[in-house]
Amino acid sequence: MVFVTEDKLVAVRDPYGFRPLVMGRKSNGAVVFASETCALDLIDATYEREVNPGEVVVVDHEGITSLCLLGHREPKQCIFEHIYFSLPQSVVYGRSVYESRRQFGEILATESGVDCDVVIAVPDSGVVAALGYAAKAGVPFQQGLIRSHYVGRTFIEPSQKIRDFGVKLKLSPVKQILEGKRVVVVDDSIVRGTTSSKIVRMLKEAGAKEVHMRIASPPMIASCYYGVDTASPEELISNRMSVEEIRDYIGCDSLAFLEFDSLKKMLGQDSPDFCYACFSGNYPVLPKEVIVKRVGDFVDDGLSGSIDSIQGGWVQGPPVDDDSELVAPLAG
Repeated sequence: MVFVTEDKLVAVRDPYGFRPLVMGRKSNGAVVFASETCALDLIDATYEREVNPGEVVVVDHEGITSLCLLGHREPKQCIFEHIYFSLPQSVVYGRSVYESRRQFGEILATESGVDCDVVIAVPDSGVVAALGYAAKAGVPFQQGLIRSHYVGRTFIEPSQKIRDFGVKLKLSPVKQILEGKRVVVVDDSIVRGTTSSKIVRMLKEAGAKEVHMRIASPPMIASCYYGVDTASPEELISNRMSVEEIRDYIGCDSLAFLEFDSLKKMLGQDSPDFCYACFSGNYPVLPKEVIVKRVGDFVDDGLSGSIDSIQGGWVQGPPVDDDSELVAPLAG
């Protein structure tokens, strides 16, 4: 949180550091806070440091005061900031987002390479990983999909019909690049699978001979309860299907995800400091509410599951002892 009073600017970060928060300073001495370092660049501010997990920073006419109101826990920084949310020019948790995504692509090319003629990306979040894949594979990278920047993100749209139409508005294939080619298309993640299936169909209709999907993150099997509006577990396709079943569902010729162990190995000694709950179902802090996640459009998506599992548009969370802070997988 960042908030202002009449004479103070206050910045607070949670004790696990799930979300990034950085402090910078302008040339006139003004102290500023932002969730990404690239925001500092826009206003010609210099990055100074991260706000530490559990820290409260108070800025007033006397200067900067740092308070530690919550005990230090083992950091659990959201890995999805590096996969999708943050802009590539940012430095998040002390790491270059661009470099992380490039390495994700290189790992995919090394571990899940396939014979192809061209590598393309699902813009914009898949671009850097695709560049890494293409460089490692020695295959040309081309802009086979063009994104319209006048359309918002589709994975958080409330209705499946809106999401489907949004995909068509958002992405356009370049037939001259795709026609008759074996195409590797790199994306950052697969959530419900509906966007991916539309993209595969679009590429094949544009003349692609083969379409091989490579995903620069592990399969997402669990919801996030730490500030990200992801789908409920019932809506996450990787929670319901194997990789081969997903491949068949979205219609591509082959499908591979970034291996979870390879991701942690790439992060090296920093690996324990990240939260992987959406990939593992192991939550650093268990949600304590009985009702925890909304089902956006369970029926509209055509997903399998009993209508009885929906209670007024909500699903049951895992049973949790009020005194428990143990790491435990989400049931289901």
